[in-house]
Amino acid sequence: MALTIGQEASAADVNIQTIRYYERRCLFPSPRRTPAGYRTFGTDAVRRLRFIKQAQALGFSLKEIRELLRLRVDPRRSCGDVRARAEAKLADIDEKIRGLDAMKKTLARFIAACSGRGPVSACPILEALDEEGVNIRPRTKSDHTARR
Repeated sequence: MALTIGQEASAADVNIQTIRYYERRCLFPSPRRTPAGYRTFGTDAVRRLRFIKQAQALGFSLKEIRELLRLRVDPRRSCGDVRARAEAKLADIDEKIRGLDAMKKTLARFIAACSGRGPVSACPILEALDEEGVNIRPRTKSDHTARR
């Protein structure tokens, strides 16, 4: 059964423009067209859209999703190839969490130093943001290897 772009968007709970964008980004194969020029999609298109949206929700970039989609259809690839990419994404997420935690601790320290009273010209939060060398983010793996 062929679906129109509107039916596909509705079934996958996405905007029509999202489908067109994915087509332009080569995440979605070019659909068949009716004699009148309307796009028609197979039922597997909804599954692919859901895959893309779920992968995005897990933090995969569109480039990474394109790679996952290619892996999916390459008979020479194994589940281990997919797992390696998922493990890399998990490491990226862990690094982002460490960075957010460092930002949170620094901001909490700034807030603790501020009574909330007095003129803005003497605000310790603004003064701290002006200081050179405020260490907000933890050093990343790439920082460590760059210093060697």
